[in-house]
Amino acid sequence: MRFLPLTAALLASALMSGCGSGISLDEPIEGPIWQLEQLGSELIEPSSDPRRNPQIQFERGSGRVSGTGGCNRVTGTYERNGSMLRLRQLGATRMACPNEASTINETQFFAALQATASYRLQGGSKLSLLDANGRTVATLSNGSAR
Repeated sequence: MRFLPLTAALLASALMSGCGSGISLDEPIEGPIWQLEQLGSELIEPSSDPRRNPQIQFERGSGRVSGTGGCNRVTGTYERNGSMLRLRQLGATRMACPNEASTINETQFFAALQATASYRLQGGSKLSLLDANGRTVATLSNGSAR
């Protein structure tokens, strides 16, 4: 019976630390601009024109998300609770992309945003968007090195 308080304290500590997952649930994704690096397992080459790089930004306090697929702007809302992340009411402009590859990447990026069910933040500079089965649908970077 002496060990009960110690055991309870250790259990509480493990639960609060994210069970060793490496995810800090208190580390926000809001603020920085997240640039797309990878869709599923396919690496995305950055454009020579930074305005053509797919990216998103989560706005603090407003619950809004905005960004671009490289050609078209996207906006919507998001809900984040722990590692759960849902993007909703996504809408995009409908301008023509300069080439077929850009169109395909943009379509896949927007689909990945809609499929997002949770996320994993790695070192504060890499954001992995995960679908309901835990598969990585997109990996983004905010350019900061930590």
